[in-house]
Amino acid sequence: MQALVLCGGRGTRAYPMTADLPKPLLPVAGEPLLRHLLELLAAQGVTDLVLAAGFRSGAVGDFAAGLPSAWSVQVLDTGVETGTGARITRSLPVLEDRFLVTYGDGLGNVDVAALLRRHEQHGRGATITTVPLPSQYGTLDLDDEDRVVGFQEKPVLRDHWINAGFIVLDKAVWQEHAADDLEREVLPALAAAGRLAAYRHEGFWMSMDTLKDQQAMEVLALRQPPPWSVPHAVPGRA
Repeated sequence: MQALVLCGGRGTRAYPMTADLPKPLLPVAGEPLLRHLLELLAAQGVTDLVLAAGFRSGAVGDFAAGLPSAWSVQVLDTGVETGTGARITRSLPVLEDRFLVTYGDGLGNVDVAALLRRHEQHGRGATITTVPLPSQYGTLDLDDEDRVVGFQEKPVLRDHWINAGFIVLDKAVWQEHAADDLEREVLPALAAAGRLAAYRHEGFWMSMDTLKDQQAMEVLALRQPPPWSVPHAVPGRA
């Protein structure tokens, strides 16, 4: 399967580390985050890779030059201010009729083969991997009289599911609904048209949005193996 990785944004929330470096190239255990992502894809047979660069695209190109020669890697300069949806559209000329698209700043032990099977089974043309919302705050358990009866430290909110990337798209369906912003325009349009299904991932997933996230990933990377590694790939469910 072919994978398109979105890695062209400015990453302003991770400033100042992203002043001169795209966020997917920030270090995690001595390697760029993007390297960890591509390795987890390659370990599952996904080695046909397209990197949709923008901000500091030259740095992404330099990074790609050091990747294994057995992989097929293309780096596209899709523009600095380009929206996530427009980056996909600008990459279409080199993409196959069905492809995986994900974010360059997120890691998860997603079972790509199971994701693809889910996509083929429902036949809607688009499948988004979703994970339960990890709360950034601790929560309080209250009884009927508002007495505090317990605390939960940063629980996973399983009544709320969020976009984790790892989206399988049929090119024909994308072309029908293409727009500048993947999250605010395209995905809602696909859902309204009945063309979008979910793949629920029950395993590890984390995005690097801030410097605090980068530091947390550094700690997780010390585990052997790290929680996003393929040996711990967790099949999802429909």
